[in-house]
Amino acid sequence: MSSEKDIILAFDVYGTLLSTESIAKQLAGHFGEGKATSIAAKWRKYQLEYTWRLNSMKRYIPFSDVTRKSLQHALAEAGVSLDDEGIHNIMTAYNTLGIFPDASPIFKTLERSPHIYPVVFSNGDSDMINASLTQSPDLSPHAKLFQKVVVVGPVRRFKPDPQVYTHLCEQVGKGERGQEKDVWLVSGNPFDVVGANAIGMRTCWVDRGGKGWADRLGDGEAGRPTVIVGGLDEVVSRVEGFLKN
Repeated sequence: MSSEKDIILAFDVYGTLLSTESIAKQLAGHFGEGKATSIAAKWRKYQLEYTWRLNSMKRYIPFSDVTRKSLQHALAEAGVSLDDEGIHNIMTAYNTLGIFPDASPIFKTLERSPHIYPVVFSNGDSDMINASLTQSPDLSPHAKLFQKVVVVGPVRRFKPDPQVYTHLCEQVGKGERGQEKDVWLVSGNPFDVVGANAIGMRTCWVDRGGKGWADRLGDGEAGRPTVIVGGLDEVVSRVEGFLKN
């Protein structure tokens, strides 16, 4: 559990630390590079869409099942297929996703910043996240930097449901009313940022494309990211700068 003096940074995994686009390398072995890139993008699209639809229907299935079903959807839409062994192999490869290039510097920063309390916060179920933390060649060497792994399974909802962010705050010792602002979400996903803002957390949005904030559900000062960075390498300095002002 963090101390009162720690800066709590909750890092989203898929689309923030790990690049879901990197799975295209494994898909290319089956379908060629061009089609693999398209399938990877659709896979991610349906992965997120399925979680939102499940929330709306008040249903929950583990994220591993969501991921498998959305892969099958993307393959069907592309007019291709994989047998059971092929699906299994691609799902296994999902545990070895690569990190974004801007992620490496933040690991060095976290190593020399004992006042930072970094945690992982993900839609992924425990088995998926633990597999990535132990099997991803890029991420596994730095897994011990994260003080806690917080997943949404215990509340059986997905981001951006308010319950999952409340659960995060409770897990890092900030569950009392008004303490939400002591927890920072670091995410490259705008819907995730808006969800955290809605319960009073502070947020750091990773704008890798450099296109600026466009989410209209995040209109107004309370809905926009607290800080915006171009890459994970800027997160600690920008958060510290904000807190000093």
